[in-house]
Amino acid sequence: MDWNDFKFIDLFAGIGGIRLGFESVGGRCVFSSEFDEDACKTYEANFHEHPSGDITKIAASDIPDFDILLGGFPCQAFSIIGKKEGFSNETCGTLFFEIERILKEKKPRAFLLENVKNLKSHDNGNTYKVIRTHLQCLGYNVYESVLNSLDYGVPQKRERIYIVGFMDNVSFRFPEAIPVAERKSLSDILEPNVAEKYYVRPKIRESRLQRIKDKNYPKPYISHENMAGSITPHPYSSCLRAGASANYILINDERRPTEREMLRLQGFPDSYKIVLPYGKVKKQCGNSVSVPVIAAIARQMIMALKRFEMFGEESPVDIDGQPLLFA
Repeated sequence: MDWNDFKFIDLFAGIGGIRLGFESVGGRCVFSSEFDEDACKTYEANFHEHPSGDITKIAASDIPDFDILLGGFPCQAFSIIGKKEGFSNETCGTLFFEIERILKEKKPRAFLLENVKNLKSHDNGNTYKVIRTHLQCLGYNVYESVLNSLDYGVPQKRERIYIVGFMDNVSFRFPEAIPVAERKSLSDILEPNVAEKYYVRPKIRESRLQRIKDKNYPKPYISHENMAGSITPHPYSSCLRAGASANYILINDERRPTEREMLRLQGFPDSYKIVLPYGKVKKQCGNSVSVPVIAAIARQMIMALKRFEMFGEESPVDIDGQPLLFA
């Protein structure tokens, strides 16, 4: 297997953030699926393909063969855990079941799944326990970790759980945080000349400045209004959210981030095309992934797979017993 040229599928594709990360290490997307039509418009503008629609209506046999499955799947409550339906039905009615059925039929060598940090603690840990058990029952070695986008080069605090699996006994470790000096700051991503339409009304600005915790906080900063109404400034953005109010984060308590700035906060390149209005772009960025985190995980996965091809289960380890990774 040539892991310099591998095939992947992009499920729950959104606007293609996971795809970008895996293309950066040599992957080729052979199938994509996304339910939201607005996201499909943005995806098509940038990747020149319109994703297939609702994955629940697509037979696994109709999906081309591939090496790695990718999916930032929505997490619905596992409502039947603890009831009498039995283990075989625990994932029915959830979108994780769609991933499971495709893995079961297509048996790819590896997968990467992404979800909210709280997946790990949902229902006292039972939800994630079921997911992990089902993946292991399909024959996969499963690794998971909560990573923060701040540690991988973008000025956004975004903690997400990443679940990696391999069909073979592949030794894997998640990427380490990059040095602080190599991370982008707000100054790196903010646009110098911003249209008046992004600036908030004076009344909103005055209200924010009255409630800000540190009135002498150095600019540039992004402030976040929490549920209690207090305003906290940081040298980075709080987690971008799809459904939050328009002014939940403000730059220097003066204006909303532009569409391009929101994409930059998620690590999308400036070549990425913006084709929809502000509110829809904001929703899409809030639902998306941080591309540099995905790219870092993708590099580790491909190095681990190459190492397994070379050494098998006798992969070399360092003094701490961790697998050695090779470029």
